Formats: sequence, structure tokens, C-alpha cells
Amino acid sequence: VPLVESGGGSAQSGGSLRLSCSDSGYTGSRYCVGWFRKAGGNEPEGVASIDADGSTYYVDFVKGRFTISQDDAKNTLYLQMNSLKPEDTALYYCAAFDLGRRCTPYNKLIARGQGTVVSVSS
Repeated sequence: VPLVESGGGSAQSGGSLRLSCSDSGYTGSRYCVGWFRKAGGNEPEGVASIDADGSTYYVDFVKGRFTISQDDAKNTLYLQMNSLKPEDTALYYCAAFDLGRRCTPYNKLIARGQGTVVSVSS
């Protein structure tokens, strides 16, 4: 079952966007899902993750600005992005990760979506 993102687009600096991802097939009693992004020729970087217990992990550069959540009834993962900055401009991927000892967006990648573009202008 593919991961399918939606909700990307353009925003001005300081604005907000919410990304959604249909992640049925990657949730259940134990899972680790989240988001990573890739900007230009840079290496992909983790953004945030959440597990079945609701435990979340955020990388430092999004703490206090982004919120990850999972609606199990709708099999949908969200990323609420507030106080956007031009450096948040990237292709954002919804992903399923290996749970490991702790769910983080740095864990082994199991699957990812096609990505959705987020563009933030100053």
C-alpha cells in the first residue's frame, strides 16, 4: 500500500502549512512513521516521527514550530508546520521507519511516499 502525501504548497515566511499522509498498511499496534525532507542537492534530513504509543521525536530545527500527529481511525499522518522559514523549503516525504529501540526519523527507512513540495518565500 503506497504512502500518499498531500498538503504541500507555498507559504510566506512566518506562515503555516499542514501536510497529510495516507499511511494505512504501516500502522497497527507497533509502528514508527514520520517525515523527512530533501532540499536541492542536500542530503535528506529527518524532520519528525511518531510511534503507536504517541511518542514523538523532533529534530532540533523544527522543535516548537512543527507538530506531528497520527489519526489511527483515518489512517492519516499529519505534519502541522507553523512559523515557516525559507530554509524549510524542500520536498517533504512521508515515511515508515523501522521501529528499532526508539522511533526516530533517522531509523532505517521501510517505505516512503512520492513527496510533496513545500516552498517558503521571505
